[in-house]
Amino acid sequence: MDDLFGSLPFLLLLVFFFIIPAITRRQRGAEVERRFSKIQRKRKSRVIAIVHRQEPMGLLGIPVLRYIDLNDAEDVLEAIRTTPKSTPIDLVLHTPGGLVLPALQIARAIKAHPARTTVFVPHYAMSGGTLIALAADEIILNRHAVLGPIDPQIGGVPAASLVRLRQEKSADATDDYTYVLADVGQMAIDQLKRAARELLSGTISDNAAMAVADQLATGKWTHDYPIEAGEAREIGLNVSTDFPDDISELMALFPDRLSRSNVKFISSDGLFSLFRAKPKGPRPEMRGTPPLTERTPFTGYEPHAGARSFSYGPWNPKDIRDQTPPGPSAEDVLERPRRR
Repeated sequence: MDDLFGSLPFLLLLVFFFIIPAITRRQRGAEVERRFSKIQRKRKSRVIAIVHRQEPMGLLGIPVLRYIDLNDAEDVLEAIRTTPKSTPIDLVLHTPGGLVLPALQIARAIKAHPARTTVFVPHYAMSGGTLIALAADEIILNRHAVLGPIDPQIGGVPAASLVRLRQEKSADATDDYTYVLADVGQMAIDQLKRAARELLSGTISDNAAMAVADQLATGKWTHDYPIEAGEAREIGLNVSTDFPDDISELMALFPDRLSRSNVKFISSDGLFSLFRAKPKGPRPEMRGTPPLTERTPFTGYEPHAGARSFSYGPWNPKDIRDQTPPGPSAEDVLERPRRR
């Protein structure tokens, strides 16, 4: 009996960490298979989903943000190869992007499929996700879902910025490494422009494809700039917003199990849906900002009175002065509405 009670904590840990998660994964897998099969029968297509969320790694559950990698390319290419040539492909994309190589492999496989191909974006398909979407016959965005630029990043820096830096600074004022990065950046921009035109061929005109490639690949926007359906159509993409409910509901099968959400709502059927409870108590201060209860100097610089931003700096460089007064006190901030 003592041995039984002594091993009870170990058995509880075994159940909690291994058995329950395994049962949950099996149930979720069965539900995913059932839902996919139902949609495929209804649409007479092959449904493939690329969904990237934070995933727990190891026993400690360290969060890792997923992105398009070579493993994704291997799986998607196998799915496309085993799809009959006469069967349409419906690709569900939810991703922050990823590596160019696997994204381009997936995109070219989508482009080469003989039957109709459609990309559905429930929330966002940025960077490499947009590159894949360009290959489809049609892109269908959910309401407020977005695409993004495909401009390459070199070492975490926009390639277009490196190229402009090389053009604007003299050779004597720029080190060799920066020049090399700028040269690589120009090659990357040219390659992605060519890839975008290739993927868009046959879907829109050649002139429109060139214009879209220039817009998306040359650094016109920041890399995280959101492109909604209206703007996507303005730049020449074949985008629709007729998003099917059953495709939208698929996202519930891929929950982010790591983050605590602050979203809760009552669904249309009257049931309370608690995705993430809002934390109780006073609202925490923004990171990087001093407490409002004291006249604390701002980090980096202190904006003068009337500066248009206190947390991220003034929009106009002229707002920064050599001699700036301290930032506003709590009384100044709280009394401003009453002075108007």
